Amino acid sequence: MIKDIRKAYNENFTQERYEAMKADMNAAYNYEILFRLAETPVFVDNDFRDILIQAGNEIADFVQQPAFLEMSESSIPKELYVPNDPKHTGMLAIDFAICKDENGNWLPQLIEVQGFPSLYAHQVFCSEMYQKHFIMPDDFTFFLNGYDKEKYMAHFRELILNGHKPENVILLEIEPYKQKTAIDFYVTEGYLGIKSVCISELILEGKRLFYMLNGVKTPIYRLYNRVIFDELTPRTDLKRQFNLTEEVEVEWVSHPNWFFRISKYTLPFLKSKYVPETHFLSEITEYPADLENYVLKPLFSFAGQGVILSVTPEDIEKVEDKANWILQKKVKYVPIFEDPEGNGVKGEIRLLYMYDKNLGKCVLATNLGRLSKGAMIGVRYNKDFSWVGGTTYFFRKS
Repeated sequence: MIKDIRKAYNENFTQERYEAMKADMNAAYNYEILFRLAETPVFVDNDFRDILIQAGNEIADFVQQPAFLEMSESSIPKELYVPNDPKHTGMLAIDFAICKDENGNWLPQLIEVQGFPSLYAHQVFCSEMYQKHFIMPDDFTFFLNGYDKEKYMAHFRELILNGHKPENVILLEIEPYKQKTAIDFYVTEGYLGIKSVCISELILEGKRLFYMLNGVKTPIYRLYNRVIFDELTPRTDLKRQFNLTEEVEVEWVSHPNWFFRISKYTLPFLKSKYVPETHFLSEITEYPADLENYVLKPLFSFAGQGVILSVTPEDIEKVEDKANWILQKKVKYVPIFEDPEGNGVKGEIRLLYMYDKNLGKCVLATNLGRLSKGAMIGVRYNKDFSWVGGTTYFFRKS
């Protein structure tokens, strides 16, 4: 988005550098990353950086206001309610499509907001690899809000461990090393010294949880939760003692209830120039005349699953549980830069916030990006393209 830096990067890009970066990343943890990494980061000017921060903070302020707790209570299915809700989210991820307004000015448009962990460790690892393998401007950073590597890692460590020893904190997932985002788990282990543990491996004794660490039954005091009920519920093959909904004597980050509280469920409540018009499907009495300009989304799907891009009245009629779907005005992505062959590349940015217990709220710290040439941004929808996939946005340090 800064033309002279983009021009210099494209001219200095080589496929050999890109392959070396991927090989370096795969070798670091002896693990081959399963999703596509883009050939380039994105370079953002100060004006758009400030707009992004303003847009993100508007959303963050809304979902952290005291009234939001009661407002979001009905989002949690009763059968999936998890005890010991801390009454705040530990992490907050806000996704914006990069668009333009009617005057041709850059304008972020909200796609999704999540009270659920994203790739908080991998993103630091990936961003530093761009800096290592490519010719990058010195005065740019992938951190925001005054963060640098030292401050970020101190905050990340405090958030996940909360003063506990690493052996008493685990990253909880379903078969973590089979997940497409397993690289984030490996990097988290490397940064913090905690283990990634499958929920089937937990030992429940009364209200206490344990796991086996090097052959020793070890108590768990804090769960860094990455389990999603949509993935857990169908896994009847996965024998387990603990099912998330039991009351246990552990701390959570982030608590499973906040996966529901801050989600697509939140979108219809948000009114801002940064938020496309969104309605609960159950509240629509008359279809918009321009239905082709809307998308139909299930509230609690993950990674774009279930989304219908070209909506028809028949699609809406087929939905039985309309309270758990939204109809959202389409956003119009525009190319944010051109690849070396002159092809336009579209982008999204995810702003990553972490809870600060001293401030009593989540604060913006860094970002991750996704680049696309396909109909949807997600990595799975761009398999046949180059210069697409996961990336990082870099900003001037001043």
